Amino acid sequence: MARQDRAEATRDSVLRGAAEVFGRLGYAQSSLSEIIIESKVTKGALYFHFASKEELARAVIDEGCARLDAAVLPWLDRRTPALEALIGMSCVISDTAATDVLVRSMFRLVTEIGDYRGSGTAIFDTWLRTHCVLTRRAATEGDLRADVDPDEVGRLLLELVSGVRLLAAATRELDDLAPRLGGVWQSILPVFVPESKVEYFRQFAARRLR
Repeated sequence: MARQDRAEATRDSVLRGAAEVFGRLGYAQSSLSEIIIESKVTKGALYFHFASKEELARAVIDEGCARLDAAVLPWLDRRTPALEALIGMSCVISDTAATDVLVRSMFRLVTEIGDYRGSGTAIFDTWLRTHCVLTRRAATEGDLRADVDPDEVGRLLLELVSGVRLLAAATRELDDLAPRLGGVWQSILPVFVPESKVEYFRQFAARRLR
C-alpha cells in the first residue's frame, strides 16, 4: 500500500508539474526535461508513468476535465433550474480556469494538441451534449422562448463561453473572465429567455459572476 501511495503521489507531482509547464509554454514549446525539473522527479519516475509527451499531455487534459466535472456536478442536480445551472457552470469555469492549474492547462492543451481530446471522447462533444440536455430541460421549465430551438441555444452558449475564455487566455486577462462572462449573459439572455423572466436571470448571473 505504501508503494502504491508513493506511486500515486509521484504521478500527481508529474501531472501538476506538466500542467505548470504546458500552461506557461504551450504544448509545442514544452519539453519533458523542463517538466522533470518542475515536477522534482527523476526521468525514470516520469517514464514509469508516461511514455511520451503526448501521453502526458492527454493525461493532464483528462485530469483537468475530471476536476472541472467534479466542480460542475452540484449544478447538474435536477432540482436546480436548468438555465440557472448553465449560468452556474459558466461561473465554475471562470473560477477553476483562474485557480486550478490543471484545469487551466487542460483548456490550453485541448486547443493545441490537435484533436480536442484527452485519452478518450472528444471533450467538446461531451460539453455540447451537456449544454443541449440543459437547454432542452430549460425549455420544458418555461425558461426558453417558444420560438427558439433549445439545441441551437445550447450550442450558442457553449460557443460563447468557450470563446470568451479563449480570448481571455490569449490576451492574458483570465482575471477578468468572470466580468466578461457576466457581460455576455447580460447581452444574450433577452435573445432566448421570455421577456418576463429576463430580469430575474440577469440578476442571477450578476450575483454569480460578480
